[in-house]
Amino acid sequence: MLLGPVMIGLAGFQIEAEEREMLLHPLVGGVVLFTRNYESIEQLELLVAELHALRDPHLLIAVDHEGGRVQRFRSDFTVLPAIGQLGKVYERDRKTARRLSQLSGWLMAAELRAVGIDFSFAPVLDLDKGVSQVIGDRAFAVEPDTVADLAQCYIRGMHDAGMAATGKHFPGHGSVVADSHLALPVDKRRYEDIQFDDLIPFERLADSGMEAMMIAHVLYENIDANLAGFSPFWLRDVLRQRLGFQGLIFSDDLEMAGATVAGTVPERAERALAAGCDVVLVCQTQQAMATALDGMKPYNNPAAQLRMVRMHGRAAPRRVQLQADPRWQQAVKQVLAYDEPHTLDLI
Repeated sequence: MLLGPVMIGLAGFQIEAEEREMLLHPLVGGVVLFTRNYESIEQLELLVAELHALRDPHLLIAVDHEGGRVQRFRSDFTVLPAIGQLGKVYERDRKTARRLSQLSGWLMAAELRAVGIDFSFAPVLDLDKGVSQVIGDRAFAVEPDTVADLAQCYIRGMHDAGMAATGKHFPGHGSVVADSHLALPVDKRRYEDIQFDDLIPFERLADSGMEAMMIAHVLYENIDANLAGFSPFWLRDVLRQRLGFQGLIFSDDLEMAGATVAGTVPERAERALAAGCDVVLVCQTQQAMATALDGMKPYNNPAAQLRMVRMHGRAAPRRVQLQADPRWQQAVKQVLAYDEPHTLDLI
């Protein structure tokens, strides 16, 4: 059974009957997990195994597990520092920062792969301009060269742990005040201003083989009339053609307030796919998910299928094996230490 272009969410700790029916729908290709789906690590392992058993190839399972403010699972996982801390280390010691960034990417990915989760939507490639509260220390730094350098190291660690990487939020969310979860952010800059600033990390990571990118729900009103996630200009002309990106393109969650200007949920999904997204996220309410699946037309994109298959996690040690590995034990110690700058000389 082919993987469909829609990633949905679940209401709780187990799969409900109505959700099971949706998960078998041909338009569905994956599941995004949230804190509401996590009771214990044992419960999570059972849930992931059940999800994987539903389909062949198995449904993709993703989560936002960046560290800092955005980490859906905390109990029995390493509580990761915000990656903005790595930018602070970079200011004083680039070599150490690169090493810690790779180690952080490995630790994040290794712990998720150990329970069967395919990938985290990471790393953030936005620039921390000191403007966007929703981005802030979720970004590595304000300088695009620093972000690109640390992100490449972080992704190297993810790959070492068997996880594909997803850079977000293209073409850059760090220069707008509004939170797209709650409102429509509008960026008034010219294309040239973004090209030689925000786009630099996305371009460099596109060149180095990053598997996926997620699009911002931001309107760049002096460049294109459509939000980036519904814009053929941003997705086809810029990301595919100018930047040469060949990986998977995710929309951000289509239930977010920033996306509501694009019509009903099925209309948003179809507009995003027509503009160039490969996979759309509808993952908050069962009503929106059901409405999307009922209202969308059949869809098949062979190129997107190949890109989705690349997102499946590669073989990795299970949790007990991982936690017995001295590499994991040292990684936990060193990653937790850089969250407190005064201890840097100890690592």
